[in-house]
Amino acid sequence: MSERYRKSEQFLSRALKTIPLGSQTFSKSKTQFPYGVSPYFIERGEGSHVWDMDDNEYIDFINGLASVTLGYNDPDVNHAVKKQLENGVTFSLPHALETEVAEKIVEMVPCAEMVRFGKNGSDATTGAIRLARAFTGRNHIAACGYHGWQDWYIGSTSRNMGVPKATIELTHTFAYNDLASLETLFDQYPDQIAAVIMEPMNTTFPETGFLEAVKDTAHNNGTLLVFDEMLTGFRYAKGGAQEYFGVVPDLATFGKGMANGYPLSAIVGRKEIMQLMEEVFFSFTFGGETLSLAAAKAVLEKIQQKPVLETIRRQGEKVMEGVGQLITRHGVGHIFGLVGQAPLSYLVIKDTIHCTQWEIKTLFFQEMFERGILTFGSHNMSYAHTAKDIEQLLLVYDEVFKLIRHAVDDGVLYEMLRAEPLVPLFKVR
Repeated sequence: MSERYRKSEQFLSRALKTIPLGSQTFSKSKTQFPYGVSPYFIERGEGSHVWDMDDNEYIDFINGLASVTLGYNDPDVNHAVKKQLENGVTFSLPHALETEVAEKIVEMVPCAEMVRFGKNGSDATTGAIRLARAFTGRNHIAACGYHGWQDWYIGSTSRNMGVPKATIELTHTFAYNDLASLETLFDQYPDQIAAVIMEPMNTTFPETGFLEAVKDTAHNNGTLLVFDEMLTGFRYAKGGAQEYFGVVPDLATFGKGMANGYPLSAIVGRKEIMQLMEEVFFSFTFGGETLSLAAAKAVLEKIQQKPVLETIRRQGEKVMEGVGQLITRHGVGHIFGLVGQAPLSYLVIKDTIHCTQWEIKTLFFQEMFERGILTFGSHNMSYAHTAKDIEQLLLVYDEVFKLIRHAVDDGVLYEMLRAEPLVPLFKVR
């Protein structure tokens, strides 16, 4: 047992007795973090910093899996939630906040004419798929990217245990920036595809005309286009990636960027489609829960009134520029790459001649965590990240890149590891 993470490791043993993997979220579980060199539980957060169970402090570049846009403990969100808490959380009839937040989304998002709320991203993407099937009278789905845990999508991945074969056969994946792979699906399933659902961008920029061509291809085949904007929504632009890239889908789903960590998601889209929600069953006891709606209203208003997204982009650009320069300076381009957009970029770890990416990633985590940086290799920027945070991140990268080049190129990685290497998990993109 490591001294630095003693309490985390002890509590993980306790958690595993009652919780599979010790976490409610796969991406936060022990599968992701090498045992002996990782924290497993966070106690509190403030701004861009968090403290683990052992009171180790980190600058957080994961930010609640990109759900914390403003920073932890944001005063405006806290004020809105506390004020609403005094009046109640869940009621026997709708609360005005449902309409007020829906109106705010319609004001901001190009495709949004009507809105329905869920709690998780999977609620929204699954609702959009059911809605598209109802509207088109078709069953098949063309998907690109990651869209949650529900049967219709996860059945198309290697994590499909428990999903009926009949469901698996209805979802077909195509490759990003490869229009031909989508056209092939329409050739294979003519007049059968209800929706093309895709992340408008994740790690790779759309090639010129790609998103427009996807929309035209879908519409030419009588199919709806759905943008999954869980990562891009209220982050790339006030109206999401559809505003940023100028391509408006029929439906879109939002979640992570809209409530600063409070559980809320949304399906939005054209009125003629969304009105089918009066017949399509999409209903939650907690769909109108007011604390998350109060948080969302505060977040969206702050995004409109303050330079939130401009600041996130500017700070993210500093990170990408600095990391890119360090990769070049240390000659580690054969080990690391950098992809994504300034608000949300990723350090890519590559296989090398002598080491797998998983072995390198284990050493990377070991060294980054020890130096007070919480990361997946991600740079999920928040409004709370300061110039000092970025300076510290780059100082740590300066040390770690040098160390990892030595470990890889001189063949001493295993000698430097203090944990068993991570193992490959299912790939969703």
